[in-house]
Amino acid sequence: MSVKVETVATTPYEGQKPGTSGLRKKVKVFTQKNYTENFVQCILDANGSALAGSTLVVGGDGRYFCKEAAELIVRLCAANGVRKILLGQNGILSTPAVSSLIRRHKALGGIVLTASHNPGGPENDFGIKFNCENGGPAPDAFTNKIYALSGEIKQYKIAPVAVDVGKVGVTNADVDGAPFTVEVIDSVSDYVLLMKEIFDFERLRDFVSGKSRSDGQPLKMRIDSMNGVTGSYVEEIFVKCLGASKEGVVHTTPLPDFGGLHPDPNLTYAKDLVDTVRAGDYDIGAAFDGDGDRNMIIGRKAFFVTPSDSLAVIAHYLECIPYFKRNGVQGLARSMPTASAVDRVAEALGKEMFEVPTGWKYFGNLMDAGRLCLCGEESFGTGSNHIREKDGVWAVLAWLSIMSHTGKSIEDICVEHWKRYGRNYFTRYDYEECDLAPCNEMMEALEKTITDGAFVGRQLSAGGKTYTVKLGDNFSYNDPIDKSVSTKQGLRIVFTDGSRIVMRLSGTGSSGATVRLYIDSYEKENVLGSASEMLKPLIDIALEVSKLPTYTGRNAPTVIT
Repeated sequence: MSVKVETVATTPYEGQKPGTSGLRKKVKVFTQKNYTENFVQCILDANGSALAGSTLVVGGDGRYFCKEAAELIVRLCAANGVRKILLGQNGILSTPAVSSLIRRHKALGGIVLTASHNPGGPENDFGIKFNCENGGPAPDAFTNKIYALSGEIKQYKIAPVAVDVGKVGVTNADVDGAPFTVEVIDSVSDYVLLMKEIFDFERLRDFVSGKSRSDGQPLKMRIDSMNGVTGSYVEEIFVKCLGASKEGVVHTTPLPDFGGLHPDPNLTYAKDLVDTVRAGDYDIGAAFDGDGDRNMIIGRKAFFVTPSDSLAVIAHYLECIPYFKRNGVQGLARSMPTASAVDRVAEALGKEMFEVPTGWKYFGNLMDAGRLCLCGEESFGTGSNHIREKDGVWAVLAWLSIMSHTGKSIEDICVEHWKRYGRNYFTRYDYEECDLAPCNEMMEALEKTITDGAFVGRQLSAGGKTYTVKLGDNFSYNDPIDKSVSTKQGLRIVFTDGSRIVMRLSGTGSSGATVRLYIDSYEKENVLGSASEMLKPLIDIALEVSKLPTYTGRNAPTVIT
């Protein structure tokens, strides 16, 4: 195939500013004339001279417009000096798989087509983000460069390379005399190979089949892919490799609109999983989001494992996973809003502990420097230094490894952990699609209140409990590797007993603002209480201090975790 590069005049669109998770907008925005072309051209231009002769990975979560965007990106890359594209079949690759492919093939980076846990379909969301050569999300300096270019763009270059994205194989083209190759790859095989390098699949298969279980019975699993990208990975790993029953995996066909599901693995949007496990006879339930980087773990009768407890438990048992036995355990880390359960594990293990802003890219520097091997976020993200993204399927395999190692149920594992380390009672309230202006006013007013010198030492009471303020601030992070400083990362009220209130405005939605309220309370002795009862006084204090109901007009959150 021989094609010529075409140069197309265009004009900038406002607002093409990538956030922590790339650029997310409604499908109708991305399908405007030249909108996607502009943004992808800016991604390519931001790579500068490194782009010439490079290899890029392209794929996404299978949502509406994913396949068409993948075909378009191939044509844009062909015209801009890229030498080779590794493209997931039908445009599909999980976000963890993209990270793995970038690292294994030493690619320049990857263009990921996802809006993660946001709903899909022609009326809903689409997204594009760039992952750099370490396999992780592009840092701020790079995304700022994309944004600057998007305001100045006058033209993009495109070449009419035709590729059958549905068929695994190689397409070679001559683009104005330069060689260009598109390799459509099986979406799953590379990732499965990586998981087999990390975990003991033979042991896990014996455990899932019942061969190594004390009762001799197969493990009863309910794994829900929520019609997102993980379906093919779940079928291959859990059914084919580990021998789980076909009936134990559901919603494993990636659909452009996720079958009407909201692919966000939490107690609200994964209610079908929770209700099924609660009513049925299951040892473990798990759900993943649209692009496969988030996970939720529940045990028998829908015993809920908070993401912060999941991170802490995995940290305690890391060396039952062959990968860590071989490579050792380095530091541990969590995002600032995440409950601090893992901090106590790090202290017990004598390992470095890092508290970073929300956004997986902040973990990448620490991993690349060899100072971090396990990290997590309260927003259902857990992962390790095997890649540079959080990884939902990896987390479930980690839990199966722990269950196999201990011979105990998920609930028993958690209770034993709490008795050893104490328990962080934790909840998160999400108020989605709020009006932005009053939310900004609320955050400004709250910051003024909590950073006033007189606020420290103040006593706040509700429900018969009194808390004394130790610290109030807007969290900032000094990166110990590149010395960069990230400011205004979330408002914190820290109390003398270690309890915390955290409030943030999130920018990962495509419309409006999402207010996130986090409540974290540590208990050394009373570890078997009801989280809702234990946290209610602090929740009431948070709502009163922030005046959240007044500013948002909401009397209840959209999602409670």
